[in-house]
Amino acid sequence: MGKNAWGLVDAFFDQYKLVDHHIKSYNDFVDHRIQDIIDITDAIMLEQGEYRVKTGKLEIRKPFIKEADGSKSEIYPTEARLRNLTYSAHMYLEMALVKEGEPEPDLEKVYIGELPVMLKSNICHLNGLNQKELDEKGEDPQDPGGYFIVNGSERAIVTMEEIAPNKIILEQSEKDKADRKAKAIVTSIKSGFRARITLEYKKPRKKGVFLRISFPYVPGEIPLVVLLRALGLETDAELIQSVSEETDTQFLLIDDIQTSEVMNRYDAVKYIGNRVAKGMTEEYRIKRAEDVIDRYLLPHIGVEPEHRAEKATYLAEMTEMLLQVIFETRDPHDKDHYANKRLRVSGDLMEDLFRVAFTSLTRDMTYQLERSLARGKEPSVKQAVRSDVLTENIKHAIATGNWVGGRAGVSQLLDRTSYMGTLSHLKRVVSPLSRSQPHFEARDLHPTQFGKICPNETPEGPNCGLVKNLALLAKISEGSDTAEIENVIKKMGVLR
Repeated sequence: MGKNAWGLVDAFFDQYKLVDHHIKSYNDFVDHRIQDIIDITDAIMLEQGEYRVKTGKLEIRKPFIKEADGSKSEIYPTEARLRNLTYSAHMYLEMALVKEGEPEPDLEKVYIGELPVMLKSNICHLNGLNQKELDEKGEDPQDPGGYFIVNGSERAIVTMEEIAPNKIILEQSEKDKADRKAKAIVTSIKSGFRARITLEYKKPRKKGVFLRISFPYVPGEIPLVVLLRALGLETDAELIQSVSEETDTQFLLIDDIQTSEVMNRYDAVKYIGNRVAKGMTEEYRIKRAEDVIDRYLLPHIGVEPEHRAEKATYLAEMTEMLLQVIFETRDPHDKDHYANKRLRVSGDLMEDLFRVAFTSLTRDMTYQLERSLARGKEPSVKQAVRSDVLTENIKHAIATGNWVGGRAGVSQLLDRTSYMGTLSHLKRVVSPLSRSQPHFEARDLHPTQFGKICPNETPEGPNCGLVKNLALLAKISEGSDTAEIENVIKKMGVLR
């Protein structure tokens, strides 16, 4: 039996590497996600739309270095370590400055900056080399890769654990149960933008509504009934029936409807407009309210006005689930269950970083081009791009571990105490919970971690149970585009 088990382990490692999750994720980031970020970033507009910058395809060239005498040569990781350099690839983006009323010029390749390269990824010189070739290049054939070299230091990006996005999570503590309170939370993610939507049921102190909702860019909480009306559920019957057919639930909603003074869609949008743009003209308040609903309420469903009906249905479903918890016909979710968790690996975290860095670059370009126009010079895209803006933003984050969104310790100095220590560091999983609070349930070994997380390897002290390590044979599955899955299901004839 033991012999067979080792055969299985050998077969696993013949097909997968120990740090495959980092390398595959980074490759996906380089091959697809960078281009997607560039494509969805708002185009640069100047002089009231007279000029605009058009972007095309991105080209990434494998690491090379320019010496002081102007010569160029390929650089390998060993040299970067010894000379305290950053092992990075050069990025060239097709760009052109288009003037209104004139024919569009050809796109020209412009150098936009450097991207730190993960060792053994597709854009690394070590990718695909055999043991003998690695020896000749001065590299350790047993080195797993999956980390970066920035200013000569080896930096590993640790995997981050988070609550599953785009999924309704029902929360209710024992104290909440006694007080008849509960929450339904969704972290909605659309192309990097995160919007946390919280629907709460609690008894009002005085006369007021039971169900209140909060989402980004709307100060405080607003009654759920108001939001559902703003999304198009105007009549009372429509509103009640969309949520539930259960009598108890319907009576509770009737109470909220009677308490709320908003009776139609126009008044509901105006109510939200008073929150988001207080003191402005009525026309602007309504426009701003509709914009906030479309862009920041459940953005993963869609950000166009035609998705409002779908959002109303989603919120109605969410409300029914929440009220089932209140009436004790459904159990709240276990936040520590691994089905309700997702792991964010190198590619996901680099995507966040690149999006912010690229936005900084476009802002800087806008400023440089506007300055050229103000001086009466002919604007040039090549001169407007200051490549160090993008390079320094990305390099600084990986070198210090201070990531976008105010998180610290996302990248760490790779542990080289021992070979096992290095492998362990590259398979580390970190929870974002505060170290100073007890969080007993989060620190406990959960049954669903079996086979995925090592039950033994965790630090002592404040990090106990919050810093974990993936099991050796654990493989992180990759996410898929929901639209693609829907298309496949439709083609199979499952959905009509």
